[in-house]
Amino acid sequence: MKRILIIQTAYLGDVVLATALAEALHASQPGASIDFLIRKGAEGLLNGHPFLGRIMTFDKKGGRAGQLFRLLGQIRAMRYDLVVNCHRFASSGFLAAFSGAKVVSGFRKNPFSRFYHYRYPHEIGNGMHEIDRNALLISFLPHTVRFLPKLYPPANNSPGIKPYVCIAPASVWFTKQWPEHKWVELIKTLPASYTVYLLGSGADIALCERIRIAAGKEQVINYAGQMNLLQSAGFMKDAEMNYVNDSAPLHLCSAVNAPVKAIFCSTIPGFGFGPLSDSAQIIEIEQPLYCRPCGLHGFKACPEGHFRCAEEINVKKVI
Repeated sequence: MKRILIIQTAYLGDVVLATALAEALHASQPGASIDFLIRKGAEGLLNGHPFLGRIMTFDKKGGRAGQLFRLLGQIRAMRYDLVVNCHRFASSGFLAAFSGAKVVSGFRKNPFSRFYHYRYPHEIGNGMHEIDRNALLISFLPHTVRFLPKLYPPANNSPGIKPYVCIAPASVWFTKQWPEHKWVELIKTLPASYTVYLLGSGADIALCERIRIAAGKEQVINYAGQMNLLQSAGFMKDAEMNYVNDSAPLHLCSAVNAPVKAIFCSTIPGFGFGPLSDSAQIIEIEQPLYCRPCGLHGFKACPEGHFRCAEEINVKKVI
């Protein structure tokens, strides 16, 4: 194959996990040019990638219909040999189905999958990791082996102050996010010899600043909004430990093999989005809850009103 396109227009973490497919395709088809279609805002993740070619973006906030047809025109003009669609929803399915590629592979759940050449199940809750579900999509190719996700952050990205730990306290979903006061308690419990860097996007600056002030320790630094995603991944790679929610920073750690402790509140590792680093630990409530998990992606508020899945995670256990 000479030209391959991977489509994954879901969340940032999903894009990171899909890089495992790029690694596997490069190994299986070393002479192929591999392009990537991702959601707008995630393109910085793939800067400096050694064997990815064209990076296309889909702006989910803009006018979708006109944009879809423009993207389809670009895709058809590339005359791809293979299109691999990791996304399970209609917009990406439309692009894949009518891409004009010689071979199209994707998940059966996609409403356009009837037009694919290869269709595979996407079963959540059976313990299979997302990278292995994605790997099914190229299982018809020869010499495919399991690869982990991988990013290529810039060198010499770590701070001069060591040792340090990183905390990424935010999440898009409230019920995936360990409560603010718990992060404060965690920081107060950490040894004074460690500098603590609070990481996040520009939208997380206020949250991280509240945590920094409440922790009351000089060696806590708010770095939210000061680095892009790829720089953050390199920063976390050199940390003594990274404390994260079930969210994108977890997958950044996996993609650079950074040590991580991943806190799961309303969601469960059995969904297939757990950490993949050599040094990784999952932290979750010890006793089963009748209401957990309450959903795949979480909610803006606890449906039961008590948020026990987060509040009952002991800080000492996290340490």
